[in-house]
Amino acid sequence: MKRIKIDHKKCNGCRHCEVACSLHHYESEVNPRKSRIKVYMEGENIFPVLAGPLTEGECTAKRNIFIDGEEFDQCSLCHASCPLRPWFREPETEIALKCDFCGDPPDPSCVKWCPSQALTVIELDQ
Repeated sequence: MKRIKIDHKKCNGCRHCEVACSLHHYESEVNPRKSRIKVYMEGENIFPVLAGPLTEGECTAKRNIFIDGEEFDQCSLCHASCPLRPWFREPETEIALKCDFCGDPPDPSCVKWCPSQALTVIELDQ
């Protein structure tokens, strides 16, 4: 099974992935609000996050996590589309968006357009 691996340390915050995703799904429209990947910045840290499953309720297991000795709110890395933060909803319809890896077989535009190679396609062991 193929997945998109994100190396947060390589991401430079250029947001090419957001543009590539919106172009792939909405043809000639560049609208990062319609992207299935979002780049969030918290201080000097940059987090690309892929759209995942829709949840009807707010997470009850939120906690802070530590990455390289720095503390972050887990919401910064969560990919669920939830009522607390509607990051992955189509702006006009409010329909939840989910990463579809740009088709079958997977050919993610975000990976192809990532100049820093922070996004790569990997094969997960079954």
